[in-house]
Amino acid sequence: MFTRLGARLLPLRSTVSGHTVRFGPQPRHQRHLRPPPRRGFSSTRRAYQEEAYKSQPGAEEPPKPGDAPSLFSKAVEAAVTTFASVLVLGIGFAATGYLYHRSYKHIQLRKIANAFEPGDPVLDLAAFGKEIPAPPLPQHWVQREEQTKIDAIIDGSEKGHYYLIMGDKGCGKSSMLLDAMRKIDGIGCSMFEAHSDLELFRIRLGKALDYEFHEDYIGGYFSEKGPRDTTALLDIERALNKLEKVALRHREKKGKPLILILNQMHLIRDDEDGRDLLELLQQRAEQWAAANLVTMIFNSDDFWVLERFKQLATRMEVIPVGDLPKQQALPALQRYRYRHFREMVDQETLEEIYNRVGGRLSFLNRVAKSHDMLATCDKIKETEKTWFLNQCWILGSEMDDDVMDQQKWASASMVLAQALVDKEQEMESAYHEEHGHILPSFPMHKAQQIMTRSDFIRELDRLNLFTITSAAEVRASSVPMHRAFKEICAEPGFRQFLEDTLQRISDIESLGRTRELVAKDLVLGGTYEIQTTPGRNGKVEVTLKQKEEEESDDS
Repeated sequence: MFTRLGARLLPLRSTVSGHTVRFGPQPRHQRHLRPPPRRGFSSTRRAYQEEAYKSQPGAEEPPKPGDAPSLFSKAVEAAVTTFASVLVLGIGFAATGYLYHRSYKHIQLRKIANAFEPGDPVLDLAAFGKEIPAPPLPQHWVQREEQTKIDAIIDGSEKGHYYLIMGDKGCGKSSMLLDAMRKIDGIGCSMFEAHSDLELFRIRLGKALDYEFHEDYIGGYFSEKGPRDTTALLDIERALNKLEKVALRHREKKGKPLILILNQMHLIRDDEDGRDLLELLQQRAEQWAAANLVTMIFNSDDFWVLERFKQLATRMEVIPVGDLPKQQALPALQRYRYRHFREMVDQETLEEIYNRVGGRLSFLNRVAKSHDMLATCDKIKETEKTWFLNQCWILGSEMDDDVMDQQKWASASMVLAQALVDKEQEMESAYHEEHGHILPSFPMHKAQQIMTRSDFIRELDRLNLFTITSAAEVRASSVPMHRAFKEICAEPGFRQFLEDTLQRISDIESLGRTRELVAKDLVLGGTYEIQTTPGRNGKVEVTLKQKEEEESDDS
């Protein structure tokens, strides 16, 4: 045991080339390190190495010190090497960029095509907001006559046209479109809401088409002008170009056009930007309808959209949507009431409700959900009346001249409301047993004549005080609004109050057209002669004539 331990402690020795090398701890006086000795230059040694190299078979003569390459050759070699490296890197980057660009475009088209696949987020939102049931549940609570045509448009059976759906607010236009999309699970359809701001319109269009407008394109970081340094209208044009490519593939594959629905088109402003947007959309709609690529459906509450489209329309069809007739409104109200309260309403109450609010679906929906249905009907009428008075009430003969412009608009609205009430009294019948209410109306040009202004009626349509139908007929916006007109015009002294307001407006305008002429510094007995000079376009000439001094009597 001690022998092995002693062996471990002893330093190891090794013999290499006749020298003894110790491994292990060294004595203290030998632990410092010394650099290896430098070899000196030996011509004999170099000659010996050259002879040994030449004696090898196939060996070339080693280069001599005087045969080294020149500085120019070295520079050329470095330049060629650098150029080749840059060329390889450039080709690599160019190929990578090209492949990325091509793959990016392919992914874009695939994303847009995926936006028209089965299922749509709009249907999920509508299941809660619009109360449209999913396919496992029963059909929607009311079936309109226009639903069959809209179903044929949405599933691609009817093509070759684009459509403008017009109707009052709350008639059920959007619900019919969503119901038609639900029946086919949104295959080949996409829908979004319009907006007055073009930037928001652009974003909503991109969301509906799943298109990013090149905002996620990496190449934009290497360009001087970024992808967002443009206008919203150009972005919309770019998105429609991509949609056209997807529609071409879809038509070749399935033989049907894609469906693009633009809801609430009346929110677009009637200004230069809004008119440019409508022109762009209509041009695309005309082209795509002729080629059976995309069927565009525009949904609007206001008449000005139809006026704008009418100028260039060749393939447009207008689908008017109004209130439900009486024979459909009463059963729909009964089913809806039973759905919420499990209550069967008698026929007399149903007819009374219809007489008060008409067949407007939004009103029937609100009434059916309330506990006291008749009180809700009166509340709806009061709401419409308050809205009309807040916008159009007149101020009478004590009106200040600073508000004359607003009172012109208000008095013209009151004159039209009174004319509609008077016309109802002249009609043979304002109520039909099967169809229900027959609201009095005037042609649009006649309504402008009654108001003595042609620029007020469109603003009244936007405020939902009056309605301009697709046939250019002007009437009250709803049955409760017409009932409000009748109550206002039946108030004691209303007609005289309206006449006083009109007279006050006329007096203020007359004062604005009157010019006052003041004569000063007349000499005692002097006079002015005012006469019209012939040949001067009716100009008036004023001459000062002084009284001649009387000759004094001879004394």
